[in-house]
Amino acid sequence: MNAETKNVESEYIKRHHMQEELLENQCSSTLVKHIRAPLHLVWSLVRRFDQPQKYKPFISRCVVKDKKLETGTVREVDVRSGLPATKSTEILEFLDDHQHVLGIRIVGGDHRLKNYSSVISLHPETIEGRAGTMVIESFVVDVPEGNTKEETCFFVESLIQMQSQISSMCL
Repeated sequence: MNAETKNVESEYIKRHHMQEELLENQCSSTLVKHIRAPLHLVWSLVRRFDQPQKYKPFISRCVVKDKKLETGTVREVDVRSGLPATKSTEILEFLDDHQHVLGIRIVGGDHRLKNYSSVISLHPETIEGRAGTMVIESFVVDVPEGNTKEETCFFVESLIQMQSQISSMCL
């Protein structure tokens, strides 16, 4: 990655992903992925708060309580077996189709991700002379009792990286 790309990433992170000050029992991280697909195609998948299973293979089912996709919409997500959870209740905190930014917060479920919130932003870029998309995802979560910040961040980062199949869905 060249210095210009790193500077652009840093600017996007400052603009959309700077978290408020963390509490002592919280951790956060930011992940960046470069996808060889145009922004409009990637955004058409990511923005679908009501259909995360389209690009997150660990989600088997999603039910949205209100058919509108707007701030405050709640979804119930069923998680496939193999993960330490079966259900998650999540709220759409914001959806900006102009800036291509989506924010969610987990408000319930049978998992250990307490006070989890995530922001995903998409940005156009050129990859090998073709239209591409820079996907930036940041999160904040409470560190469960008995775990360290490092363990918690590693677990969530691994989960995000494994579950995000955006690039294969866009090809």
